[in-house]
Amino acid sequence: MSINLTLPTRPVQEPAWQTLAEFVLPSQRDSDRQARAQVAEAVAPLKLPEAHLERLKTAVAEATLNAIEHGNRYRPDAPVIIRVQVSEQALRVSVTDRGGGPISPPQPPDLAAKVSGQQTLRGWGFFLIERMVDELQVREDGAQHTIELFLYLETP
Repeated sequence: MSINLTLPTRPVQEPAWQTLAEFVLPSQRDSDRQARAQVAEAVAPLKLPEAHLERLKTAVAEATLNAIEHGNRYRPDAPVIIRVQVSEQALRVSVTDRGGGPISPPQPPDLAAKVSGQQTLRGWGFFLIERMVDELQVREDGAQHTIELFLYLETP
């Protein structure tokens, strides 16, 4: 099953992807910081504009936190796999966990309900991620979830 949470802003043909990095992180606190740093290092040769890089790092950290907490439930035997790929048109970062079962489409947070205490202050992950990247795709196959973050590259 594939849930496309945002519509592509431009047509995407099936590109040829080059893998820049792939790494495995433990499902523990602070792995989001490691993911953020390793992705930044992997994309450094692309010389992304600083604002794009910061948005990407925020989205990667949030996606990694979701994978650790909601997908793997902090199980030490369930790693988070991160793959960084680039094509002529886009940068793609895939964050995969070992969570099983379907993913419900996220609901936008209700700021008034959160401030009044009617909703928990948590639950901003997908909301933030969607606003940090050009496209977000979520897939699950019953054994794992993959969140794909896309940034479209500037063409000269």
